[in-house]
Amino acid sequence: MEPGQEVTATAQNVYAAVYGNSDLGSQLSFKVYKRRWFVLLVLCLLNCSNATIWLTFAPVANQSAQYLQVSLEDINWLSVVFMVVAIPLSFLTTWMLDTLGLRPTLILGSWLNMLGALLRFLGASRFDGSHQKFLVVMLGQTFGAIAQPLIIFTPTKLAALWFPEDQRATANMFSSMSNPLGILLANLISPAVAKTSAQIPTLMVWYTVPAFVVCFLASAGIWSNKPPTPPSASAETSGSEPFIKGIKLLLRNKAYLILLVCFGSGIAVFTCFTTLLEQILCVQGYTNDFAGLCGALFIGVGVFGSAVFGFYVDKSKKFMEVIKINISMTALCCITFSVVCLLPQQKVAIAVVCALFGLFGFSIYPVAMELSVECSYPVGEATSAGLIFVSGQIQSVVYIVILQALTKQLADSPLSTCGDVIYSWKSRSHDLHQTSGWSLLKQFFLFFIEELFLLVILFCSL
Repeated sequence: MEPGQEVTATAQNVYAAVYGNSDLGSQLSFKVYKRRWFVLLVLCLLNCSNATIWLTFAPVANQSAQYLQVSLEDINWLSVVFMVVAIPLSFLTTWMLDTLGLRPTLILGSWLNMLGALLRFLGASRFDGSHQKFLVVMLGQTFGAIAQPLIIFTPTKLAALWFPEDQRATANMFSSMSNPLGILLANLISPAVAKTSAQIPTLMVWYTVPAFVVCFLASAGIWSNKPPTPPSASAETSGSEPFIKGIKLLLRNKAYLILLVCFGSGIAVFTCFTTLLEQILCVQGYTNDFAGLCGALFIGVGVFGSAVFGFYVDKSKKFMEVIKINISMTALCCITFSVVCLLPQQKVAIAVVCALFGLFGFSIYPVAMELSVECSYPVGEATSAGLIFVSGQIQSVVYIVILQALTKQLADSPLSTCGDVIYSWKSRSHDLHQTSGWSLLKQFFLFFIEELFLLVILFCSL
């Protein structure tokens, strides 16, 4: 008999012996609680609300710049602040989740998210001076940015504490994909509501009300960190390493480090894509509505793919195969987008590429988050998932800074729908009312593609 067959036979004998004993069988029956679905719903709504706050201004960058009387570069920083703030706070969040637990982390995140939405509304509607408006709106964005790691790090922790093993990847999928769903809503709602710059205050109301509702649900409805009894054997015996020791273990884990770099790069390109899509497409004559549609396709098809692959890996446990195939296809989609985004009158091609980009890119997210927990045991779930998020945020800042550095002023094009907005506010004194042209965008995508292919080769070598 082969060694692998001996192990399988032994495992089957142990299984039969355990479950043939009625006393042991009853002891190994774990109870799950219906309340887990409410906790999951609150996390999904909170994640969705925070994502809409993050990406409120990107789909209507030109209208936002006109209303706040700032540059497109300043509008981009309303999104970039989420990445900058998250980097140092991520370590505090992972410690808080693993030490204080799920409930205080989620409630604090919901209140910060609500205060951020309220400040943005007040800044856009109650202040007259352009300088004051932008500062208060930026302060609101900063509160939302502080809330983001408190919210976005919790899916793996919630799945491990509240759900049985055969539902964890599915729970991870729902809670993780609610963030992209919020981005999808922002891509649809912002262009639909803010047709002109004067409608920006109305847009703030659309995002403030849900933040208040979900804050109430989190504060009133989440009563404990975990259920009265564990849902699985791993939850019953879960004991994570201390925070600092866990970090050291992760930094010595080769498989985790490769996942850290590869998946962090995927988060970065997703962030760049959603933040700058409208500014990229408007140069070639595509409207805000079309850019919003492309963003919605990117995310909507991605959420569908995440659901399919989430259910699949729950049953098959083929984490590595799914991630390797999808990251390779994502690289090919990135190549295609780098070509078609520079061509005018190619709506169908751009829409199809965005949909495929989302299908393969997004479906990596919940699978990779669950795999990060699997390959890093006994390190805490929040620590292993949090470091990957930090990697993605650091790379996001680098990529967006590179993109803005590669951008140069172009004379107005008859195709452009970008509006009369200057790219750099410093250029106001020179009266450079010109379109921000992404003429060097292709160079960036070629740089990213080279890196992504290197990561594919590295990851597939595991």
